Amino acid sequence: MSAAASPGPATELLIELRRGGGTGARATAALTELLYPELRQLASRLMRRERQNHTLQPTAVVHEVFMRLVDQQRIDWQDRAHFLGIAARVMRRILL
Repeated sequence: MSAAASPGPATELLIELRRGGGTGARATAALTELLYPELRQLASRLMRRERQNHTLQPTAVVHEVFMRLVDQQRIDWQDRAHFLGIAARVMRRILL
């Protein structure tokens, strides 16, 4: 892979998670820090479409998504967009 086509930080962390091993906790923490603001914003947008008296808060939705996704060994994470797309799908399911 050339320097111009090198993966971004989120993609590198997802690759690290996919490989597993001893750096998984570090990769999870770094990925959380990197993507949390974007996931929180996505959760807020999705929740605006839900009923007003929903018991979940956007923060709880984001935490639930991370718990479901970061330990997935069956998903071959491609990049940041792939992770965010799957996260959005999981958020919708949680809110149903």
